[in-house]
Amino acid sequence: MRTVILSTAFAFIAPAALACPALPDRSAELGALFDAARAAPNEMAGRAVSNQMWEIWTTAPDEVAQGMLARGMTARRYGDYLGAVAAFDDLVAYCPDYAEGYNQRAFIHYLSGDFGAANADLQATLAINPDHVGALSGLALTLIALGRKDEAQEWLRKALARNPWIPERGLLDGPLEEDL
Repeated sequence: MRTVILSTAFAFIAPAALACPALPDRSAELGALFDAARAAPNEMAGRAVSNQMWEIWTTAPDEVAQGMLARGMTARRYGDYLGAVAAFDDLVAYCPDYAEGYNQRAFIHYLSGDFGAANADLQATLAINPDHVGALSGLALTLIALGRKDEAQEWLRKALARNPWIPERGLLDGPLEEDL
């Protein structure tokens, strides 16, 4: 019901007031975090760096977008996948250039078993942010679910090249050191 109210409220606001601001370029900061993850001496240190990456990805362009992201993530946490998708739909409509809206919606689709929709949203995420480790590893998981294991390995290797400490690293065929 809140989604309907929020969506309806948007209809009465002037379109200029709904313009999502551009997300600041944080690629240098993420590049430094990728370097730090690859240099991390152990999993605990690597996970701490991973958390810093997620802080960047989940920082929305403005308070309106941050509220939509929070609403979707809270709905997901409580198992309200319909509410989560509605929140992420609102976020993607409001901020079509913010990769995390697509990535979070992809996660809900994955959890719901809609791997085709998850794949489409992950492709959209990576079109905006090709270095999004969560989307790269999420795409690998989605492709495995779709029975495309060889292709999944390629995407998993791309994710591990940026951050060798992701939980999905155990799904890699062959030793990790071969690629990194």
